[in-house]
Amino acid sequence: MDFIQSIILGAIQGLTEFFPISSTAHLVLLPWFFSWKDEGLAFNVALHMGSLIAIIYYFREDWIRIISEFLKCLSKLSFSDSTDGRMGLYLIIATIPGGLAGVLFESLASGILRNPIYVAFSLSFFGVLLYASDKFTKKSKSTDEMNLVDCIIIGISQAFAIVPGVSRSGITITGAMFRGYKRDQAAKFSFMLAAPLIAGAGVFESRHLELSSVLSLPFVAGIVASAVFAFLAIKYLLRFVRHRSYTVFVAYRLVLAVIIVILYIYKN
Repeated sequence: MDFIQSIILGAIQGLTEFFPISSTAHLVLLPWFFSWKDEGLAFNVALHMGSLIAIIYYFREDWIRIISEFLKCLSKLSFSDSTDGRMGLYLIIATIPGGLAGVLFESLASGILRNPIYVAFSLSFFGVLLYASDKFTKKSKSTDEMNLVDCIIIGISQAFAIVPGVSRSGITITGAMFRGYKRDQAAKFSFMLAAPLIAGAGVFESRHLELSSVLSLPFVAGIVASAVFAFLAIKYLLRFVRHRSYTVFVAYRLVLAVIIVILYIYKN
């Protein structure tokens, strides 16, 4: 594994995990563009662990409060009096569809769905959905108003992120905005929702990793780069969408899809 390539892939993963443009698509496409060796799904998941570090650190105060309240509510078997306790419950519930999709469709995700043409289709189709949710919905709700139906719909939407090009953050933000959530509130819930799924995927995919690879300098450098750039992506995207739409990301997705198709035709 090349040291510089690992840092580049880590940086790209960290940025694109939270920008709604599909981190998996970029990790598939970069090796294809530059004829690098595709390190596969296990390496991609390992890079996501850097993003997990960023999520935990950036939202550390929220996590402490949510986990504390969730445990209190769980001990009383009642979540009615605690917004943070319910948020903990909703994060767990919304994670289930994505976790099941990862287990059931892992072979598809690491196989045929990594074909550049499928990636181009996913980037464009789900980019248009993101645009529609941003342009044509009334976005007035905060996560304090979340209910079980919202939670389930966002969770089901996350299951589609197993497909390269969909974008986990993009599809969950799309689902949240279709349910009426403000842009930044949709993004925050999407980012926090990534934590349990990434952690679970990391544990599940660790069986494919060799200890010698995990301890190698390129491998560690990729994870560190992912963590740093993921932190920056969270910070600046939340600031950006408080005042602006997601249109620039939709445009990027569509342009990238066109470039992929052109290059695919040229290479074949």
